[in-house]
Amino acid sequence: MSETQKGTAKGAAIGAGVGAVVGAVAGKGKGAAIGAAVGAGVGAVAGNVWSKKMAAQKKEMEASTQGTGVAVTQTADNQLKIEIPSDISFAVGSANVDANFKKVLDTFSTGLVQNPVSTVTIIGHTDSSGSDAVNNPLSLKRANSVRDYLGTKGVASSRISTEGRGSREPLVANDTKANMAKNRRVEIYVAEPAPAAATTN
Repeated sequence: MSETQKGTAKGAAIGAGVGAVVGAVAGKGKGAAIGAAVGAGVGAVAGNVWSKKMAAQKKEMEASTQGTGVAVTQTADNQLKIEIPSDISFAVGSANVDANFKKVLDTFSTGLVQNPVSTVTIIGHTDSSGSDAVNNPLSLKRANSVRDYLGTKGVASSRISTEGRGSREPLVANDTKANMAKNRRVEIYVAEPAPAAATTN
């Protein structure tokens, strides 16, 4: 089975699970089975695939970020996840992309340009110091700064969505300076949607 087929199969499995839950909630006898079947079809069409290009980009990012603290993983729903810690991304209270972070983004942008069907989601996070009135816009500004830098490298902004989640999703308790630094981070997700099934009239 190819990587693309594996990705589509995984999407179908996820869709089947969601469909079964929906069917069960509906409480109509065969609802769970029907929901699972429908969900599998939706998952196969709308799920993400893990293509050779996605696998290649993961290897490139792992090689280029080795020893930097950047985490590069494949998520359960076949997205490439890149988690960038605060010590190489942004200074405290700043939304300016650090020079070391630019080096990571330079490699990252090359993979995106080579795989134009992929889409990108950038999520900014802060620690709990400061109020939501400060943290929420700062986290979004950081995500937007990453988007704008990728734009200078030829990645269309239409492919990128950004979110700022402030301090709402900490990795660890904000009880020490070291832990607060872990919570100040940027997460980047890359997805390659499965091609829609062909339809006939």
